[in-house]
Amino acid sequence: MVNFLFKRIDNSPLIVFRIAFGLLIFLESVGAIFTGWVSRNLMQPKFTFSFIGFEWLQPLPGHWMYVFYAVMGIFGLMVMVGYKYRLSIIGFSLMWAATYLMQKSSYNNHYYLLILLNTIMVFQPANRYFSVDAKLNPSIKAISMPQWCSWVFILQMFIVYTYASIAKLYPDWLDTSVMETILKGKSHYAIVGDLLQQKWLHYILSYGGILFDGLIIPLLLYKPTRKWAFLISLFFHLFNSFVFQIGIFPYLSIAFSLFFFEPKTIRNIFLKKKPFYEENKVIIPDYKTPFLVMLVLYFLIQIGLPLRHHFFKDDVLWTEEGHRLSWRMMLRSKSGYTTYEVVDKKTNIRTPINLNDYLTKSQQRTASTKPDVIWQFAQHLKKDFSKKGMDVQVFVNARVKVNSGKMTPLIDPKVDLASVKWHPLKHSDWILPSNQIEEVKK
Repeated sequence: MVNFLFKRIDNSPLIVFRIAFGLLIFLESVGAIFTGWVSRNLMQPKFTFSFIGFEWLQPLPGHWMYVFYAVMGIFGLMVMVGYKYRLSIIGFSLMWAATYLMQKSSYNNHYYLLILLNTIMVFQPANRYFSVDAKLNPSIKAISMPQWCSWVFILQMFIVYTYASIAKLYPDWLDTSVMETILKGKSHYAIVGDLLQQKWLHYILSYGGILFDGLIIPLLLYKPTRKWAFLISLFFHLFNSFVFQIGIFPYLSIAFSLFFFEPKTIRNIFLKKKPFYEENKVIIPDYKTPFLVMLVLYFLIQIGLPLRHHFFKDDVLWTEEGHRLSWRMMLRSKSGYTTYEVVDKKTNIRTPINLNDYLTKSQQRTASTKPDVIWQFAQHLKKDFSKKGMDVQVFVNARVKVNSGKMTPLIDPKVDLASVKWHPLKHSDWILPSNQIEEVKK
C-alpha cells in the first residue's frame, strides 16, 4: 500500500485540475455576487441561521460581504494561475468554510463537498508545473507526483456517489414521486418543460440516478468502459446543470474525470509541450507515518459521518437528524406551515410572532420544516424578548409534509423550545414521531 501511494506518476492530471478548479471557484465566488445570492442570504437577513455552535460567525455588516466574496474570487484566480498557491488555497478554504458555517438557509451538499476539496487541495503539489510559482521559483518545478494525489480524489468521489446511490433506495424515490415533485417546478422551461413532466422520464431519471451514482466510479476506473462512462457522465452532469441549476458542482464532477484517464492522455490533450514522466520510481518521504495516519483518519470520518443518522431515533427524512454532511441531496421535498407563540412567564400574555418581522422568505421556509432551525429561532426569540426585559417561553406549532404525504405535526406544541438544550448526538424528543396516527393537541 505504501509503495502504491508513493509511486511517482506524471502530474498532468493534477496540473490541469488545478486550473479548472481555480476557474470554477472564481466563478462560484463572483457568481454569488452577481446572481444576488450574497445579498439574499447574507445581507438581507437580520441574522443568519449558522451551524449550531458557530453563532458567533455572522456576515460582515453593510456591503462588506461583497468584498469578502470578491477576495475569494481573487484567491480563485490565484489558484488557477498557480500564484502563491498555498496561501491562495488556504485563504479561499478558510473563507469558504466561514461563509458555509455562518448560514444554512440555503444548505447544499455541494458546498460541504467544496470544503473537503479545498482541504485536499491544500496538501496537493498542484503548483509544480505551468504555474507562476514554478516560473518565479524554478526549484519547485516537477513533472511528477505521488500516486496518492490522484487516488485521494477518486476515493472521495467514490464515497460521495456511493452514499448518494444508497440514499435513493427508499419508496418515494423508487415510485418516482420525488422526481415528479421536483420537476413540477420546471414546467415553465422553454422546449423541455412539458417533457420533464412525463412519467416515463421520471422513471428514467429516478432509476438512472441510482445506477449512475452507484456505478460511475467503477466504470471510469475500468479501462474498457472508461470512455463510455465519461460520455454518460458528461451528459448526466450537463443535464443536471441545465435542469437543476446547481452551480459549479456538475463541472467539478466532469473535471474529476481527469484522474481516471492515463496521465499521458491528459498530457497529450492539454499540455503537449510538457515532458512526460516515464520513470518507475517509489519515493517514500520521511513523513510517511503521520501522513498515512492522517489519511486513514480522514477517510474513516468520511465513511462514518453519513452513517450517523442510523443511530438516531426515527426517519432522517422527517427529523433531519444526521441529514447534513451525508450526501443526502435532492432526495425529498419538504413543505410546511409553522407558527411561533411567545408567552411572558410573569403575565402569561401570549404573543403570536409575525415571521415577516424577523425572517426573509427563504429563512421562513427553513424555519418551518427543519427542527434544528426551528429550535434556533426559538432561542433567538428568547434573546430578543429578553432585551425588552421579558422572560419568555416559546411554543411552536408546526405541520409538515414530506414529498406527497399528508401534513403532520412536527414539533410538540406543549414543549417550551426556549428552555430546551440542543443535544447534537441524541434524538430530540420534542420532535414528534413520523408515524403519528392522531394529531397532537395542545
